[in-house]
Amino acid sequence: MKLMIASDIHGSAKWCARMLEAWRASGAERLVLLGDLLYHGPRNDLPDDYDPKAVAAMLNALDPAPLCVRGNCEAEVDQMMLAFPVMAEYAALLVDGHVFYATHGHAHGEDNPPPLSPGDFLLCGHTHVPACTRHERFTYLNPGSVSIPKNGTPHSCCLLEDGAMTWLDLDDNKPFDRQRLW
Repeated sequence: MKLMIASDIHGSAKWCARMLEAWRASGAERLVLLGDLLYHGPRNDLPDDYDPKAVAAMLNALDPAPLCVRGNCEAEVDQMMLAFPVMAEYAALLVDGHVFYATHGHAHGEDNPPPLSPGDFLLCGHTHVPACTRHERFTYLNPGSVSIPKNGTPHSCCLLEDGAMTWLDLDDNKPFDRQRLW
């Protein structure tokens, strides 16, 4: 199964549309969102084309609906705007026999992981920085940020397929990193 994984849209209609273009072009069967979909948060500047209602409409129109976990910027009012569940703290995904623990990263992240078994993968957003870091018991993966990238990184998301993670630059939908996971 081919998955697109993205995080931290923060209400940017421009970058949400770019992410959805990349999703459609990729042929991924499902879109996994790691939180912070509609609100920009008090620590961030407003992203380009800030329009949470438009982002909600774009995401609500998806079929199949995205699989989503709650970010630190999600609130009950966000769930009222979205037609798919967004308030789960985490999700466990089984991909090709491998466990992926998906969470936003504000409560459990690379430095404070949840209980994981050896060989598991921890999917997080929150930092807005793409990453693949192998630890003794788990591998930490971050798709970066769709709308507010940090540390000089591109607007990004990633694709998981055939045991590899590929990070896409949403400016041109071209890969900028690829890591073999198994």
